[in-house]
Amino acid sequence: MIPFGLFFLVLWVVLRFRLDTALVEILKNHWLRWFLLSSYLPLPKTSTAVRVREALIYLGPIFVKFGQTLSTRRDLLSVEYADELAKLQDQVPPFSSDKAIELIETSLEKSLNDVFAQFETEPIASASLAQVHGAVLLDDSKVVVKVIRPKVEEQIMRDLRMMQAVSRFLERVSHIARRLHLVDVVNDYETTIVGELNLENEARNTVQLRQNFVNSPLLYAPRVYNHLTTKKVLVMERIEGIPIHSIDLLREKGTDLKVLSQRGVETFFTQVFNHNFFHADMHPGNIFVDVSDPKNPSYIAVDCAIIGSLTEEDQTFIALNIVAFFNRDYAEIARLHVESGWITDDGDLAEFEMLIRKLCEPFFKKPLSEISFGQFLLDLFTASRRFDMEVQPQLVLLQKTLLHIEGLGRQLDPDLDLWSTAKPFMEKWMKERYGALATVQQVLNHAPQLAVELPTLPNLLVTARRTIKRLEKKIEYESRQVRELQQSQERNKRRRIYKTVLGLGLIGIASLLWWGLGMEALLPLVLGTSGIVFVLSR
Repeated sequence: MIPFGLFFLVLWVVLRFRLDTALVEILKNHWLRWFLLSSYLPLPKTSTAVRVREALIYLGPIFVKFGQTLSTRRDLLSVEYADELAKLQDQVPPFSSDKAIELIETSLEKSLNDVFAQFETEPIASASLAQVHGAVLLDDSKVVVKVIRPKVEEQIMRDLRMMQAVSRFLERVSHIARRLHLVDVVNDYETTIVGELNLENEARNTVQLRQNFVNSPLLYAPRVYNHLTTKKVLVMERIEGIPIHSIDLLREKGTDLKVLSQRGVETFFTQVFNHNFFHADMHPGNIFVDVSDPKNPSYIAVDCAIIGSLTEEDQTFIALNIVAFFNRDYAEIARLHVESGWITDDGDLAEFEMLIRKLCEPFFKKPLSEISFGQFLLDLFTASRRFDMEVQPQLVLLQKTLLHIEGLGRQLDPDLDLWSTAKPFMEKWMKERYGALATVQQVLNHAPQLAVELPTLPNLLVTARRTIKRLEKKIEYESRQVRELQQSQERNKRRRIYKTVLGLGLIGIASLLWWGLGMEALLPLVLGTSGIVFVLSR
């Protein structure tokens, strides 16, 4: 249940921003909609999507961050809502520097002067969960100090309780809310944001990303000072770079933007397929460019709190889909979606293939520079709603990251050809993973186990047919048991009805006897009741 304080807060926000119009859409054909103002009052001038965005800003930074997360679920939201929520900016006023220093000293259990030669009291950046200060260590190393906001965890848990209560209520009363999986979306958000509150997680992710790209010309991750890092404080190298969105400044420095955009695509595919460890929050604020060699620029990634990875099955599924998309093999894309369980196998596969073809063909009629694989994924998720396609959270992170990378690449180089960069990479990856040499290597790697199992192979081949027959009989037996159980339940149900009817009949007979009717009058009732009991007890 929603606590009274939270209930009145929800009610106030709904009334102030006229979110009852959004609830009408969710509670369509439900009797509760007649209690909403929009059923009787004129509609506001601004769209519902705009007012939802404004309400999230009013509720505070945690809701703003949730709106940003929700904006990436274009498989669930309409284009209007997704575009409007994407406008949310996570900019929060900084908290007191004195409080920041107190938190740092408490967390590190040391005086500030025992750790830093210099400490900038004015924060470099301030976000919903933490703020960042510049500092210099005693060995003259330039660093940044990230500190979690005071009491932010209590605020987050309070807000999450309200989100969970509201989402559960909406799912109980609305099939639209159930289709949107609001409870699951809130739970995914809770997992993400609670993970961000522990800066030790971010430190581990940054260390791993740094190791993955050591000596690589593609990407650099800052050094982490683990001995100065706790759950509430993170100290890491202060990087020198140009923000990725400062295109004019990059041009002034003579940066080769074409090389930079191509390296962005290569970095993405390297993280996803070679490392299976990708930075899943690569919005412009978290990406900088090292232009010490303008003709050979590289990326610098910060804020590694959100990291994505894929199962081997999902990794292979995505790779096969990309290759099939490059080859315009729509039947293969449809088949892969069924085999992977993304859509149910009782759906119309031919209809789904037609949907894929309808989505893909317009892309191939455009110049390569205008083709967006990220946009294709959005269109696919949206159009596949009627096939009840389920999208896993890690794949949504992948889609979001691809959209960020592709969008940034197009800003750097409007003629970016994602295909010419991605297709050779994917074909090489498939060859290395599933080609003849890869098969031979797998055999060699498992040679000791194969040597042990090889003598049993002839016996397995001989007994395979008998084993399959036994399995078929077992399945048939279990199916029969299930049918018998269902029949038994149905008989028990009829017996309960029988007892109910018999009881009512006896009560009726007793009532008639009470009123003094003779057996001649009771005989038709007794026979009728007996007949009903006989039929129901079969």
